[in-house]
Amino acid sequence: MIRTQQLVYRYPGGAELRFDDIDVAQGGVLLLRGASGSGKSTWLALAAGLLSPGGGDMTVAGQSLTALGKVASDAWRAKTIGFLPQKLHLSAALTVHANLAIAQWAAGQAQDDARIRDALTALGVNELAARKPAQLSGGQAQRVALARAVLLQPQVILADEPTASLDDDAARQALELLQATAKRYGATLVIATHDARVAENLDDQIGFQPLFLGREQL
Repeated sequence: MIRTQQLVYRYPGGAELRFDDIDVAQGGVLLLRGASGSGKSTWLALAAGLLSPGGGDMTVAGQSLTALGKVASDAWRAKTIGFLPQKLHLSAALTVHANLAIAQWAAGQAQDDARIRDALTALGVNELAARKPAQLSGGQAQRVALARAVLLQPQVILADEPTASLDDDAARQALELLQATAKRYGATLVIATHDARVAENLDDQIGFQPLFLGREQL
């Protein structure tokens, strides 16, 4: 679940971003819409515990993030948040399998080859485990990045512009994959985008909520 109340972020220098209140049940879908510079990335960073609220409250997966210290925030994020960035940041020097193993190491966990295999199999890319990112298509790389994001079975999946530069068919497939993966793990899904096509594919989803940032309207 994700709940915000009078959430504010204060930039260095004094500028403020104020966000509307939201309340998304566990397993629901939140769509962040807005133009570049409207605060989507800032909202995602707040939800991931990478930034601290300057006012109000943000509760994610039962944890209030308002006063969470850095060490506690890092530990909480590792076990709670799965992040799919717009730039997938797969290490070019490592195989697909090793890219996921690094995620386990970063979370302070021992390498679990069975879990890595299960995550890749669930996303339909286990046969690519020995390849390096340069040997993957764009769609395959996105599936690998999503497998990495859900490897630790997060309660919340944050996706930043997942349909950027995709044609209509590929965008629809990417959204279907995100929703199916979130459902598999019972995770709350947050999608930040300026792409109007995303709303068209999410309006009928149970628990779907839109949140506008800036002046743009649906």
